[in-house]
Amino acid sequence: MWMFASVSPWLSLLLALPTAGLMVRLFMIQHDCGHGAMFTSRRANDWAGRFIGVLTLTPYDFWRQSHAAHHAGSGNLDRRGIGDIDMLTVREYSALRPRSKLRYRLYRHPLVLFGIGPAYLFVFRHRLPFGAMRQGPMPWLSTLFTNLGLAVLAAPLIYLIGLGPFLLIHLPVVLIGASAGVWLFYVQHQFERTYWDREPDWSHAQAALHGSTFYDLPQPLMWFTGNIGIHHVHHLSSRIPFYRLPDVMRDHPELAGIGRITLWQSLKCVPLTLWDEEKRKLVSFRGAKLAMVA
Repeated sequence: MWMFASVSPWLSLLLALPTAGLMVRLFMIQHDCGHGAMFTSRRANDWAGRFIGVLTLTPYDFWRQSHAAHHAGSGNLDRRGIGDIDMLTVREYSALRPRSKLRYRLYRHPLVLFGIGPAYLFVFRHRLPFGAMRQGPMPWLSTLFTNLGLAVLAAPLIYLIGLGPFLLIHLPVVLIGASAGVWLFYVQHQFERTYWDREPDWSHAQAALHGSTFYDLPQPLMWFTGNIGIHHVHHLSSRIPFYRLPDVMRDHPELAGIGRITLWQSLKCVPLTLWDEEKRKLVSFRGAKLAMVA
């Protein structure tokens, strides 16, 4: 990208797409380190995850903790709010005051959810973990050491090529990669016939298989995303490394029919914003309003 930038900034920006794809793949390797799936040694997993976290702008130890909470309570209506995309039920949304309804609508707007939100999360929120004061020193230590690693990498590059070229190259990669990552996380759980339940009816196995998608992407995208589209299997057994997930699908073909959505079908998940506990499916704001009128 730096070489092409001297010819044309547009050529450099064009290369930001595959470069962001490589950042997403790095994040998936870091993700597997967080699950203890990449190496037999816990220490090797953690240190590899911390180093990769510098490249993906993610404080590894802090992220690993919140992601573990996501896996422990995925699909559980009584354990929302940690490592998840915020989601309200139709009844909860109806009980909100107008200002709170507007806030939730803005939060769920695609421009915020897949544009402003990912940029804020990776560029700003991951730099200072405000809101994690009750979790002890770990979130701050994880974040500050990640920031230090970023400074050690970025300072020599800025010195060699200048701040302008550095931002021209690095910022688009970060923004595209962050949006792609949040999109993947969204579509892997926010689909019409997903699974949500309250305790004591909630089941981890049911949430894993029926509350996560099999995002059947074209093979090049599967490679860039580290097969994370095989998400129902990943939630069922998170210790399976990403490069073994296709083997599971090959050996158990019955899994291919559970929660499968294509790239085109996934676009239809964007308007789904509220969980209808009676119909047991995600609905849009408009769909919820029509149901209440009826």
